[in-house]
Amino acid sequence: MASSPALSRVAYLLTGDHQLAEDLLQSALASTYRHWRRIRDGNPAAYVRQVMHREQISWWRRRRPAERLSGEAPEHRQAGDLAAEAVNRITLVQALAHLAPRQRAVIVLRFYDDLTEAETARILGCSVGTVKRQTHDALARLRTLLPAGLQTEVSS
Repeated sequence: MASSPALSRVAYLLTGDHQLAEDLLQSALASTYRHWRRIRDGNPAAYVRQVMHREQISWWRRRRPAERLSGEAPEHRQAGDLAAEAVNRITLVQALAHLAPRQRAVIVLRFYDDLTEAETARILGCSVGTVKRQTHDALARLRTLLPAGLQTEVSS
């Protein structure tokens, strides 16, 4: 599938772990294959994303993550510093891991995949109001988890 690098990134953002992301994507692609005749003329990548989000929620319900943030903010460097950007990415991925699966899915779909509230609601099988509430709650939670320098980047 031509969009597999993008799907891999979405899987990683959902799981926070490269091996779990590979497993999630493989599971979603296997499910998609079973329905290929029905979806091939539509938007298969969107279908795979929807399957990944639902599968991730199912996995999360079976086993809750034990990882916790240390509470210590990493030192911030100049904006152009690659090391600081890497630290920011790692910190953001760790913070995403502490969101509920539905909140994480909403944040990834809305801000990483740049989908509308209506598109996000359709993929997750919920109402637009639920997407708005989950987005609000997730952003509020991220503000408590992220250091002040990253909070302005997340809010904008």
